[in-house]
Amino acid sequence: MKRNFKRLIEHNKWFKKVPNALTLCNSLCGFGAILYTLHVYDSPREPEIVLAISAWIILFAMVFDALDGFAARIFNAGSMHGLQMDSLADMITFGVAPAIVVAVMAHSMRDMKPYQYFIVWAFCAIYLGCAALRLATYNVHAILEKKSGNKFTGLPSPGAAAAVCSLVIFYSTKKGEMEQIVAVLPLYAATLGILMVSNIPYTHVGRWLFSVRRNKKRLFILFIVLIAIYYSPIPMIVLVINAYIFSGPFIAILVRLGLLSEQPPVPVLEVKHNHSDTTKI
Repeated sequence: MKRNFKRLIEHNKWFKKVPNALTLCNSLCGFGAILYTLHVYDSPREPEIVLAISAWIILFAMVFDALDGFAARIFNAGSMHGLQMDSLADMITFGVAPAIVVAVMAHSMRDMKPYQYFIVWAFCAIYLGCAALRLATYNVHAILEKKSGNKFTGLPSPGAAAAVCSLVIFYSTKKGEMEQIVAVLPLYAATLGILMVSNIPYTHVGRWLFSVRRNKKRLFILFIVLIAIYYSPIPMIVLVINAYIFSGPFIAILVRLGLLSEQPPVPVLEVKHNHSDTTKI
């Protein structure tokens, strides 16, 4: 049966188009998030609700971002065209869209002076520029066929976008009570951008999850996290995502202080879908 399925895939060109179709859905989610974010100025909804919906759209795009890699492996549809398309989609959804959400959130909820507008623009520009640099550098490494291990070098772009979106959604659940989030989010976005192009190792979440069946300690950690998310979904999701963000610098500091053994160097920035035997977060 497995042989028949493989033969069906090889003789049906439409299966080869599935990964790119999923990648296109990823980019369309990013485009939708951008358009909905701009709707904040004329929407009858509260601004924080509009921005939270945009954030959820970006998070939903991560489903397509994960599925395109799975489909590429199942249908043996890896290609350089898919590689480039995937990075372009990620740039829209995890680069441009979060930067616009942060900028619009700051502009629409705070009375700012002209120089403050420039500061917000600069912080968002850092995030956007670093996302572009990361994805472009990945493409170069992928073309040179450098493979990844169980770690990323630098924060993955979906992780950075998830961190931004988690805080936007958390702010919306507090009915605008936590103004500090609006104040610090542009700076946090710039920090995430710098982490994306850093040499700090980050755990490959996908491979970590696949390893839990063989690792009782990780299985226990996952069980505790899922229970906590069940009882307090939004706060725990925010905590888990941002704990992952800060885990990289924290572990790097421990290594520098000699309190933790140094991990072997990782030759590639990110693991993408439409290239030979690769996966993505």
